[in-house]
This record gives sequence, structure tokens and C-alpha cells, in this order.
Amino acid sequence: MMARLKVTQIKSRVSEKQNQRDTLRSLGLKRIGDVVVREDTPQNRGYVSTVAHLVKVEEID
Repeated sequence: MMARLKVTQIKSRVSEKQNQRDTLRSLGLKRIGDVVVREDTPQNRGYVSTVAHLVKVEEID
């Protein structure tokens, strides 16, 4: 089974660039405190690295 990533938005997207806002949206994050669980794929890792300063990431089994 593939590992999963628990992604929590911890900062506001208001002052961020448009591509970072779009990335948060594509991850499924709308507001501070939102949590999503995504498969640990290269695509999702790329999303997370784009907005690393806005989110907290935990690996779960």
C-alpha cells in the first residue's frame, strides 16, 4: 500500500502568488486549518513543495 500525506493549511493564501493559490485549491485546501489526506505521489509531492511555507505535512500509513 502506498503511503499517504496529511496536509494541513497553516497560513493564509491572501498575499501569495496566483500559482500558489491555485495549488492550494488543487490540493483541496480552502482555509487555514483545513486538512486533506492525499496519496504520496510525485505529483502531490510537487504540489506540497510549491506551497511548503503555507502547509504542514505529515506522512501516515
